[in-house]
Amino acid sequence: MRRVVVTGMGALTPIGNNVEEYWNALLEGKNGGANITSFDTSKFKTKFACELKGYDETEHFNRKEIKTYDKFTQYALVSVKQAVEDSAVDFDTLNKDRIGVIWGSGNGGIQTFQDQLVEFAQGDGTPRFSPFFIPRILVDIAAGVISMRYGLRGVNYCAVSACATSTTAMIDAFNYIRWNKADMIITGGSEAAINEATIGGFGSAKALSTNNENPATASKPFDPNRDGFVMGEGAGALILEEYEHAKARGAKIYAEVVGGGMAADAYHLTGTHPQGDGAVLGMSLALEEAEIKATDLDYLNMHATSTPFGDISELIAAKRVFGDNPTLTISGTKSMTGHLLGAAGAVEGIACIKAVQTNMIPPTTNTENIEEEYKDAFHFPLHKGIQKEVKYAMSNTFGFGGHIASILVKKFEE
Repeated sequence: MRRVVVTGMGALTPIGNNVEEYWNALLEGKNGGANITSFDTSKFKTKFACELKGYDETEHFNRKEIKTYDKFTQYALVSVKQAVEDSAVDFDTLNKDRIGVIWGSGNGGIQTFQDQLVEFAQGDGTPRFSPFFIPRILVDIAAGVISMRYGLRGVNYCAVSACATSTTAMIDAFNYIRWNKADMIITGGSEAAINEATIGGFGSAKALSTNNENPATASKPFDPNRDGFVMGEGAGALILEEYEHAKARGAKIYAEVVGGGMAADAYHLTGTHPQGDGAVLGMSLALEEAEIKATDLDYLNMHATSTPFGDISELIAAKRVFGDNPTLTISGTKSMTGHLLGAAGAVEGIACIKAVQTNMIPPTTNTENIEEEYKDAFHFPLHKGIQKEVKYAMSNTFGFGGHIASILVKKFEE
């Protein structure tokens, strides 16, 4: 089977607008939560989120492009440009028929959708929709635009599995390359969903934290006092490449992708299985594919959204898979970035790749106490990153509908 390596990364997050800023902020325990600035929250139960800081679309796009692309597509293009530059790839010297894009978004152009319908509802009933309305909202459009930007003619589609989306996309990219259907794939995910519709919708589902007095510390995975997740936005991009292909062009290699597990809870519309059945299967499949034992894993970046029931079910699943293993280091980086929904897996996958590359592990912030039953089962670094030899790292993401996706990366060795 062909080996798959990571040769480029890009990130646009609430705590950093590139990979270096994002990674350093994670290790420092920086938090991205603050009062929402993009709309009036006075009538909303939740008034805060993890918005991007210092993002100016006019620095990246001309007026025509801003009119054409919803923010989620913009975020995709910005992070992909970083990844392409990071990989030092010259597509014109390669076979573009063998280079593809598998991109993910859970909500697509939901801001455009909201704005256009509100404008219609407040009008006189005459349909004055933008000709860009449909292409701006389609969840697959970012993948298509990325391929057009670089002239890539290989496999091209959008994976959608709610909050597991970009991990699903990465696993699909990993498999397409292993199966010899592509030599290189741009993958990842983007989300621009901090608006009235999503904050109101997730709020009515009682999924969001309402700790409006302390927005920067509201996301506290594994803490008995957690009360819901904090919405985030942004994008993460990765370039996955077949090892010999990367070697031939002299690419630098960050890590090797060695396993992916996808499963379903088959339990509830929005809730995870109370015993973590789907998570157990997803993590076990990733370990099996990587041909390693549970005791070999050094770092687990958990889905850990800071919801009362979700965190517990994932901890139960981890204990079922890994047993009591104080040498396994676990963290929930959503405590800093918030929950980027369909883009979460990509930015958290980047955290795992950086962990195996640098032998540093980011912490869980805001959390003061770990759930009593699990505090001694694993190693939970809090507030500041730690140094540790990391050969294998895994990232978990779960989505509404019971979708499960776990990806496993390994320190690169020739």
